[in-house]
Amino acid sequence: MTKRVTLLLALGILALFVAARAVHEYHVSVTQMQYNPAQKSLEISIRVFTDDLEKALSVENNNRRFVVNNNDQNDPFVEKYLRKSFVLMDARQQVRPFQYVGKEQEADATWIYLEVPAQGTIDGWMLQNNLLMDVFSDQMNMLNLKLPTGKKTILFKKGQSLHPLQ
Repeated sequence: MTKRVTLLLALGILALFVAARAVHEYHVSVTQMQYNPAQKSLEISIRVFTDDLEKALSVENNNRRFVVNNNDQNDPFVEKYLRKSFVLMDARQQVRPFQYVGKEQEADATWIYLEVPAQGTIDGWMLQNNLLMDVFSDQMNMLNLKLPTGKKTILFKKGQSLHPLQ
């Protein structure tokens, strides 16, 4: 009986440890965006917590359960969610559609890759980045922008989700 209690206690502690590790107290995404002059495009990498992305996909799809990993079939759902919450506009305020390249899950984060054709300059371009803000009121999205003219960091948060890139 003692071995059984010890085993159950050990399993309980292990379960609490795993659950505590999976929960994080802050909600943030980090986006890397850089101009590739050879391809004449903006290359975009977005890093989000996987559990946050799963929750957003669930909310967006009538509480359907999502498990994001490298071998899933969730790319159409991720792409649809991004088209709604990550919107680039040119100087004429025309939406610049992105090409969804794919995603890659590692540890507790998922990287999402996009590409946007960009002939010439991006002067006057704007980014609306309200990724995950519909799920988490404290969500913040940081953009690290690298252009031939220099580097810039922009912070997006609820009520401030639209910023110029230049």
